[in-house]
Amino acid sequence: MEVKETRAGPGLAPVPQPQPNQPGYPQLDQGGQPGYPQPQQGYPQQGQQGYPQQGQQGYPQQGGYPQQGGYPQGQQGPGGYPQQGQQGPGGYAGGPPMMMQPMAGGAPVGGPGGWIGAPQQIPKDCPPGLQYLATVDQLMVKQKLEGIEAVTGFETNNKYEIVNSMGQKIYYAVEDTCCCTRNCCGASRPFDIKIMDNSRKEVVHLSRPLRCSTCWCPCCLQKVTVEAPPGQTVGYVRQAWSCCKPKFKINNEKDEPVLRIKGPCCQWNICGDIDFDVTSADESTDVGRISKQWTGLAKEMFTDADNFGMSFPLDLDVKMKSVMLGAVFLIDFMFFEKDKDDVKDETKRLH
Repeated sequence: MEVKETRAGPGLAPVPQPQPNQPGYPQLDQGGQPGYPQPQQGYPQQGQQGYPQQGQQGYPQQGGYPQQGGYPQGQQGPGGYPQQGQQGPGGYAGGPPMMMQPMAGGAPVGGPGGWIGAPQQIPKDCPPGLQYLATVDQLMVKQKLEGIEAVTGFETNNKYEIVNSMGQKIYYAVEDTCCCTRNCCGASRPFDIKIMDNSRKEVVHLSRPLRCSTCWCPCCLQKVTVEAPPGQTVGYVRQAWSCCKPKFKINNEKDEPVLRIKGPCCQWNICGDIDFDVTSADESTDVGRISKQWTGLAKEMFTDADNFGMSFPLDLDVKMKSVMLGAVFLIDFMFFEKDKDDVKDETKRLH
């Protein structure tokens, strides 16, 4: 066997190198050049047994890609799932893909304009428009900043955005009161708030009459009626008598207590949130929370635009979730809605 010797460097022993047609080197092809190894046994050739032909099972048919509205008739979709209108194993029927997965921890697909997509599964006995609340356990209520109100102190109708934990808009809320009521009664004013979905359809209506909020009038404390849809009462938010800490009751349509809310003695916290705990009706178990969030020193001092976060059990009845939403607006007006005189006084202190 002919072996060529090469030297790896000065003073080193020659290193034998394998030559063509020898073990460890590719075989020469007919042209005398090293080639690729020939097909070995175990790789079926096209046209032989073991390789699926075009038109046979295992090879996609021409034109068999998903068409708009589903897959071709008589074929299964990816993974063997049944087609639209067909029945699969166990009696499950194929259908269109869901726009939003109604599962905890899942990321729902958003709709146009930052709005949440419409859920495909609607809970039983769910009022129209409240199906969006069935898949969330947290909400954010963000009050829109009104420039005219911030500069002049002239009270305007409040506007709010209600979003989920991912920032997707669920509802849009607008106060509906007259100019005289807003500027004469201030934060104690009666109000009507319309909560609308992305189609501008009113799904929840909140109404608050003119009542007292002091502990000296226990028979005439604050109350908010929640209607969903408008005209059909689903619950009430009632202020409970308390000497120091603010307390509220979340009642159902029969005015029976379902949840309770307990707030702190002091509703002021610099650079921190103010929490209102949500408990069961007997106050033995914490089930959620309503938090007035800190939005910055300038915004807190010169405006009444507040942000609230609320959490509740995922499986809580959607009607009670809407009543808890009404409690957020009542808490905002009672403790954090500033009158125009308060804004002017704080402005003078800085001069």
